[in-house]
Amino acid sequence: MSTSARTTATITRLGHQGDGVAEGPLFAPRTLPGEVVTGVVAGSAMGDIRIETPSEHRVQAPCRHYKSCGGCQLQHADDDFVAEWKQGIVRHALGAQGLETTFRPVHTSPPRSRRRATLAVRRTKKGAMAGFHGRASGVITEIPDCHLLDPDLLAAIPMVEDLAQIGASRKTPLAVTVTLSDIGLDVLVKNGKPLDGPLRMLLAQSVEKLGITRLTWDDEQIAMTQPPTQTFGPAKVCPPPGSFLQATREGEAALLAAVQEIVQGSKRIVDLFAGCGTFALPLAKNAEILAVEGDPEMVQALEAGWRQAKGLKVVKAVARDLFRRPMMPDELNPFGAFYEAAVIDPPRSGAESQVAELIKARTRTIAYVSCNPVTFARDAKSLVGAGYQLNWVQVVDQFRWAAHTELVASFTLAD
Repeated sequence: MSTSARTTATITRLGHQGDGVAEGPLFAPRTLPGEVVTGVVAGSAMGDIRIETPSEHRVQAPCRHYKSCGGCQLQHADDDFVAEWKQGIVRHALGAQGLETTFRPVHTSPPRSRRRATLAVRRTKKGAMAGFHGRASGVITEIPDCHLLDPDLLAAIPMVEDLAQIGASRKTPLAVTVTLSDIGLDVLVKNGKPLDGPLRMLLAQSVEKLGITRLTWDDEQIAMTQPPTQTFGPAKVCPPPGSFLQATREGEAALLAAVQEIVQGSKRIVDLFAGCGTFALPLAKNAEILAVEGDPEMVQALEAGWRQAKGLKVVKAVARDLFRRPMMPDELNPFGAFYEAAVIDPPRSGAESQVAELIKARTRTIAYVSCNPVTFARDAKSLVGAGYQLNWVQVVDQFRWAAHTELVASFTLAD
């Protein structure tokens, strides 16, 4: 039911998307627990919000685009509040499964550190404009002073707008994913005009002029001046266009440090959902690795990176859908030469089936990396119920000012 009358509400908590929640429930974006607010209610949403009694944790948003941009949800809260809230999400998810553990201090990536972004870009009468969509809106907000993106990524916006003038229709915005590689910009474009001879030629001619290292148009590589590599330990890997990459270098380093600590001393490690080798290749300095990943192109990239690196132990890379065919106990303990530790970094749905097989294999040490506290807690309950100790959890916030939460957890099999 919609009304133009203003309603007063007290915010009691934040929801999982970062919105304030009042009794009803009413959802009020960019509010904080304890605040008294007024606004216009439509259904369960509150709009045109005024803060009548602000929280002690409320701060001035550092970015001037915050009100109109949908890229961030929590710039109005101080860093200590956000860190505690994100840790609380994980603590609550574990508590719902009857679990508790030690929490290490949250590691938060600094401002201006995101090395990848997908920008919305549309042609205009005067040229083109690129940015992020507004909150629950198709409107594109330009972000010339974004506090989230690495400066080198922000400097790529004029290039993205140039691409739109070359290959965007007037009706459909482009979705342009720009990733910082070791040597330049790796660019993947979706929703562009269908490729024909003239467009392909124009794009190829623009690659060097626009400073692009590799340009992919939908599923076709247009040009590559040099392989856009990422560094994983001693290895240089050229990931497939648009493939998974940790959002910040600092976040990746924090995740890796936690994983290395958990599996230290292990001589044989299985890395499940291994991607392009974020963990497998650095760990191969001290251990033999079996890296299993569902995307064959990512497996090829990982294997090529290992072959070209120096000083690494054997890495065996296998393409396999771990949801349909999880690694079984006899594969995790082949001929008595068992894998002492497992690293598991599943997508948001978690790894229920694979965790069940790790339990059967009695894998002694597990480093569990998760981007979804709820499915992590579900899998943690299975492990603890089977005799594993949940030693500690490290929350890693590389999606600064967003509701997204990541973590690493240490499990060991009790004697």
